Amino acid sequence: MSDQLFDTGGAAGGEAAEAVPADAPLAVRMRPRTLDEMVGQEHIVGAGSALRAAIESGRPHSAILYGPPGAGKTTLARIAARMADGAFEEESAVNAGKAEIRGVIERARERRRANGRGTVLFLDEIHRFNKAQQDALLPAVEEGLLTLIGATTENPYFEVNSALISRSQVYELAPLSPAQVEELLRRALADPERGVAEPPPISGEALAMLAERSGGDARAALSGLERAVERAGGEEVDVAAIEDALQRRAIDYDRQGDRHYDFISAWIKSTRGSDVDASLYYLAVMLEGGEDPRFIARRMVILASEDIGNADPMALLVADAAARAVDRVGMPECALNLSQATIYLALTPKSNAATTAIGAARAEVRENGAQTPPDHLRDAHYPGAKALGRGKGYLYAHDQPGGVAAQQHLPDGLAERRFYEPTDRGREKALGERLAELRKRLGKPGSD
Repeated sequence: MSDQLFDTGGAAGGEAAEAVPADAPLAVRMRPRTLDEMVGQEHIVGAGSALRAAIESGRPHSAILYGPPGAGKTTLARIAARMADGAFEEESAVNAGKAEIRGVIERARERRRANGRGTVLFLDEIHRFNKAQQDALLPAVEEGLLTLIGATTENPYFEVNSALISRSQVYELAPLSPAQVEELLRRALADPERGVAEPPPISGEALAMLAERSGGDARAALSGLERAVERAGGEEVDVAAIEDALQRRAIDYDRQGDRHYDFISAWIKSTRGSDVDASLYYLAVMLEGGEDPRFIARRMVILASEDIGNADPMALLVADAAARAVDRVGMPECALNLSQATIYLALTPKSNAATTAIGAARAEVRENGAQTPPDHLRDAHYPGAKALGRGKGYLYAHDQPGGVAAQQHLPDGLAERRFYEPTDRGREKALGERLAELRKRLGKPGSD
């Protein structure tokens, strides 16, 4: 079981108290202890909200708290736990496995047998649990043995089992606004017991910049303030001190959350739209945000066929070469390979004909099933095949004029179907001309 901030022996009715050491980080010391102390998230904990009513009643329901870092997920879970009429257990999915979860369930079952009390389990980073680990929780949640409060930076509809989601309420927390972050910073400067004991002078401009550059992350802002105060040594904390404490501008990107999907989507659409500057910008955001370069490379390989195809067959080779370079070189140098490939993919002619072609062919199969090939194309190598007419009349293409066998290849009833329609872009224009010639030689209808 992971370290806990509350008594898992289970003081009832909100008697559990959070033990915060005096030397704990500022962000920990300033964590709100009640719903009234929370800043932001009024849409889920405002007056009259269902979540607030459940927490204040001491009977929280199972919930998944979804939002960016520093928005208040852990804070909200701990407030709910403190007010709950039951025991509280805390685990992190980074460290806990099925054995730890079984232990939590066994203790919860023993409590219920002994005194009828329930158990609230706070599971941080629930998205890091695999399906088997999440399934281990399901029976206990279903029977009400555990009230599960999960926290995640990733969209739970992508990462959490649908069965668990159906038994929980999903609450999405928003990033804090700069004004809300600044309120928390000023609160820390004004509270000598929990906050900065002897705050040095700090300019309003410096506070505003720190709040702005925190990216809505209260924890990052408070940590930055703490570093700036320590480095100032009693001197005024100005903009330069904040810059020094932050080291670099915060990146509004979370490789574990929705932004992961937003930025790769923006990269794909910009590259498809042939805007090389936008494509490079979104690539830079992902790389600076710590995105796995292999994820980016995989999307490049897909885009090369999905959005470029035979307008430039070299695009697939370039993308595949970049993907192999990522594996061979790694970061940071592979950023150069990804940049080169991005530029090529953005500037080359585009065609989605390969995408629509396979889409049309698969739709035909799904709607009407797999039709039997003509007998002359079927396997004729086994004994008795000839008696069944297999292979009879087959024309070997290499023996035909121009290497083209003028015979029916599609099943009966589909002979007139066309799945591939090339564009007139890039090299696909020449393929279109070749296709028109071939369809004419093959006697395809409408090819005159």
